[in-house]
Amino acid sequence: MNDNHNEEPSYPLSSHPNDGKSIYGGRDAVGYGSNPPNVNWPHNAKVALNFVINYEEGGENCLLHGDSESEKLLSEIINAVAIPNQRSVNMETLYDYGSRAGFWRLHRLMTSRGIPCTVYAVGMALERNLEACMAMKEAGWEIASHGYRWWDYQNVPEDVEREHIRRSVDIHEKIFGKRPVGMYQGKPNVNTRKLIVEEGGFLYDSDSYADDLPYWTTEYGRPHLIIPYTLSENDMRFAVPNGFSHGGDFVKHLKDTLDYLIEEGREGSKKMMTVGLHCRLVGRPGRAAGLKHFLDHVQSLGDEVFVCTREQIANHWYTHHYPTEESNDSKC
Repeated sequence: MNDNHNEEPSYPLSSHPNDGKSIYGGRDAVGYGSNPPNVNWPHNAKVALNFVINYEEGGENCLLHGDSESEKLLSEIINAVAIPNQRSVNMETLYDYGSRAGFWRLHRLMTSRGIPCTVYAVGMALERNLEACMAMKEAGWEIASHGYRWWDYQNVPEDVEREHIRRSVDIHEKIFGKRPVGMYQGKPNVNTRKLIVEEGGFLYDSDSYADDLPYWTTEYGRPHLIIPYTLSENDMRFAVPNGFSHGGDFVKHLKDTLDYLIEEGREGSKKMMTVGLHCRLVGRPGRAAGLKHFLDHVQSLGDEVFVCTREQIANHWYTHHYPTEESNDSKC
């Protein structure tokens, strides 16, 4: 009688080469784990807080932009569907509200308080509203790339996406006199980060939601910084089922998040927080009122909160947490 008790069990119907791996295919299931880096934000702040204004209006799907269907995402029309080969006038005007009115409401709200922002700017949208571009520049905001189009790039051919990234950089240089140092494609594919690193001029990208701190990857031959974004502390939840119903919901969630992170920072584990904003969503007056209350709360906290751009976060991470031979490059 054979004794097979010491043999490894076999699972031919469910086994996969990645079974048991923590790092695989660009994913890292462990990250910093129980030992996050000791972060020393400026002024000994407990949290680095970044506001992102997504400027997308004018770069969305539309037959007038050469597309084959209308836009369907992130508007007052919950669960909208794309209309093939036709325009959606309702969707078009909902987007136009963002560039015509919502942007300027957010601009007044932020600049009147001296709040620094990062703009995720869609290249095609920038070219349609140079007055808004100049307002961003004069405010001293960081203007990061949000790609050339506000598309889902999941199935976009690599050569098309490469051209879009290059074209977006060219638009920034033409309008602002300098290239973007950050990139958030938003709806990327598995090739997007490779193309961003290949382009060569970006300090960071934000196509990740994997952590409360920046982290490095060396998957493409050199250290590349990833500053995670958020879909939870984000006004997009006004445009999804069971999301925020009014500005009070939004501000409560933001305050609870910030206060919790401050408590963690006081205990020695400092983090970052991002707030995602859209001109056509939180740019509506009732929702902007909620954002205003959150800004009041932030400014009442003084130096405990470092309000900054993503470029400032990137520069801090390059200076203080650049990977060394002794460090784990993906966890520094």
